[in-house]
Amino acid sequence: MTTNTEEKDNYWLIAGGVVAAVVLTVFLIKGNEHGKYVSTAKAIAEDSTLAGHVTRNN
Repeated sequence: MTTNTEEKDNYWLIAGGVVAAVVLTVFLIKGNEHGKYVSTAKAIAEDSTLAGHVTRNN
C-alpha cells in the first residue's frame, strides 16, 4: 500500500514574501537617499554662492 501525501502549495506565500521584500528594499533605499539631499541643502544654505554657480549665456 502506498501513501500519497499532498504537498502544500506555498505559491502565494512566496509571492507575497517577494513583493514585501521588494517594497521594503525600495523604502530603505529611498530613505537612505533622502539624507543626501538634506545635507546638500544645508551646505547650499551655508554658502549661498554655491546656489548660483551656473549661468546661462544667450
